[in-house]
Formats: sequence, structure tokens, C-alpha cells
Amino acid sequence: MPLGVDSYWFWLIVAVVLGVAELLLPGVFLVWVAVAAAITGLVTFAADLPFPAQLILFAVAAVAATLGGRRWYAVNPVPSADPLLNDRAARLVGETVELTRGIVNGHGRARVGDSEWNVRGPDSPAGTCMRVVGSEDGALVVRPITALPSETGSTSQA
Repeated sequence: MPLGVDSYWFWLIVAVVLGVAELLLPGVFLVWVAVAAAITGLVTFAADLPFPAQLILFAVAAVAATLGGRRWYAVNPVPSADPLLNDRAARLVGETVELTRGIVNGHGRARVGDSEWNVRGPDSPAGTCMRVVGSEDGALVVRPITALPSETGSTSQA
């Protein structure tokens, strides 16, 4: 081992440093590399492997731990307080938008806040207000707004 340090201490210290870095940095990746370093340290303590073998063990353990971690998170997803945080199109479902370019052959554009989005829906002229009902391939799916009976402007005479 370089530096004249017992090899297992080196790997265990690397594991602790990576574990602390995981706590300080966003994301969940370094924990799996820290696990690989800890495994390498424990195996080196038990078997006194030469340094090249330790590096190979670390590389294999890092790949295995990372793939295992990805699989674990796929099976056990972490619940989010805001599951639509990074899905802006899904957040727009239910919103009313105004067409800036009429929908022709199912495709048009609509103003959403200070930007414009591609939209898909029934053919309609520019200026029509539509309701966002979903998203598909980066475009908002829109439908005409249906007026509620109280919004039709009809009044009954008694």
C-alpha cells in the first residue's frame, strides 16, 4: 500500500469521508461508493490483499453497490412532498391557456405565463381559450373550455 498506512484503514477512512460527503452534497450516489470502500476495507482487513487487488475489488464493489442501489430505489421509491416538481407540463393540467397560433391539423401554440408552448387539440382559431388536459411528447394537450350553465349568460324570467 502506498503511503505506508495499513490498507484497511485507508479504505475505511475513504468510506467515512464519502459518507460525510453524501450528507453534505445533494443526491444519493456517494453512499454506494462509500459502501464499496467499506467492503474493500473489511475484506482487506480479513485477507490482507495486495493493493492492485484492492483497487479491483473496490471497482467491482462500487459497480455492484451502485447497481444494487439503483434497483433498490426503483423498487422502493422515496415519496415526494411535490411529485410534480420537475414535471412542468403535468403541473399545468387544469390551467386555462390562450392560443397564440390557432390549432390547425391538431397542432398550435399557446401562451402559458411568460412563455409559449406547443399544443395539440381540436382545430381552433388564435385567441381561443382552452383548458390543459394533459401532455404528450412535450406538447400540452388542450380541449375547448365548456361553459357551466351559470356562465352561459341565459337568465330565466319568472
